[in-house]
Amino acid sequence: MRQLPCLVASLLAVLTPLALAQTPLPLSVSVALRQAQVPAEAVGLWVQAIDEEQPRLQWQAQTPLNPASLVKLLTSFAALERLGPAWTWATPVWLQGRLDERGGLDGDVHIKGNGDPQMTQERLRQLLRRLQQAQPGLRELREIRGNFVLDRSAFAPTESSPADFDGEPWRPANVQTDALVLNYKTLVYSIRPDPARQLAWITAEPPLDPPASVPLTAGACGDWRSGLKLQWQAGARPRFAGSYPGACSELQWTLADPEPASYTARLLLSTWRELGGQISGGVIDGPAPTAPPSLIIQSPPLAELLRDINKNSNNLMAQQLLLSLARPADGSAATAAAAAQWLSQWFEARAGLEPPARLSNGSGLARDTRLSAQQLARLLLLAWRSPLMPEFVASLPLAGVDGTLNRQPARFGGAQGRAHLKTGSLRDVVALAGYVQSSSDKRYLLVAIVNHAQAAVARPALDALVRWVAQDAPAVQSGPHKP
Repeated sequence: MRQLPCLVASLLAVLTPLALAQTPLPLSVSVALRQAQVPAEAVGLWVQAIDEEQPRLQWQAQTPLNPASLVKLLTSFAALERLGPAWTWATPVWLQGRLDERGGLDGDVHIKGNGDPQMTQERLRQLLRRLQQAQPGLRELREIRGNFVLDRSAFAPTESSPADFDGEPWRPANVQTDALVLNYKTLVYSIRPDPARQLAWITAEPPLDPPASVPLTAGACGDWRSGLKLQWQAGARPRFAGSYPGACSELQWTLADPEPASYTARLLLSTWRELGGQISGGVIDGPAPTAPPSLIIQSPPLAELLRDINKNSNNLMAQQLLLSLARPADGSAATAAAAAQWLSQWFEARAGLEPPARLSNGSGLARDTRLSAQQLARLLLLAWRSPLMPEFVASLPLAGVDGTLNRQPARFGGAQGRAHLKTGSLRDVVALAGYVQSSSDKRYLLVAIVNHAQAAVARPALDALVRWVAQDAPAVQSGPHKP
């Protein structure tokens, strides 16, 4: 880790004097932009061979643009640099009271959340199983004659609402942070057709809602989600008032729970009872004990969780990571504003340039974030020349293979399976950044950002850029670019 400050300084020395004259756009990129009716002025691009000092392509490279989920690249490398790839989140648990020989606890169970972004339902089961077996030589804990007491003080309560960003609070991408967030506060609804009864059965996992059914209808599968006529309202349980096409097989729909404030308590109690446990009290908030914990649950290592964050572009996990990363050393609560400021300062020390970057959070789910293609290129070059490079690159989607790039592999041509690229997508934004191995096995870094009302239909231009880089970024002739 001590090598990084010197490495940053050397990279700044290399990249600062670069000539900023625009280089011509590849013809295939220009044509795709023209077809999407996106002007070249709405695009920021940077392509550079890893072993070269000058870029092969720079276009609007210093223009501040909204990079959407490319912000996760900053959060990820900052975490690797500060914490290391083997770092884990610790969730301590205390048994407070007397455990009798019959498996009963006269007291409470305390759980302190420290921001673990991947406390899934399965890992919650593991925690509770370890809790049941916490006292060797005695019967398994089966009855709590008290409460589950949760300490969530590691993160300050969020002041935002899941509906604030796009008015769609049912989207898992909009779930808010919590020091003790369980199972991403989501439900996976499975819709299974039953032709014999002319029904489709709807079940939730975790099973926090009772099974439901809707009638089957004729016709193609099509837009089956709209046909279900989801009735989702904050504070009320989801309902499905429509129908399901009989041509569909069993499908799944992941939704944010409409009662996020009580989700953790409901899932905790449901899972405890599923494991045969009883409790006379309930779930309350309270401070954790100061005594050593009875047991500690460790998360998977950071390098492993980064693959979930970046390959699936998980906003909640990225936000949880940044809050954990920027938590004050005195143990006080991390706040969203302070975390964004910390990331801005960290990035400024590495990317520099004017105007300075503007960051709102660690996920990129924001309208006011601004970065330039050149700034992101600096970060990618720094990461590539770092000893942390293998963990960082492995966290990115592999073109045409997995994560957010697993669809339509043919669109990447010779880059299929040879490019690790993070995607970014918001209304009016599409973006792509990462590394491409060309047909000659030369390595390139690539940054592409489009900010325009037609951005969604400009993805073929980004795909064309990736294919061009995979062909070793052949020289293009100068000429007008007026898509």
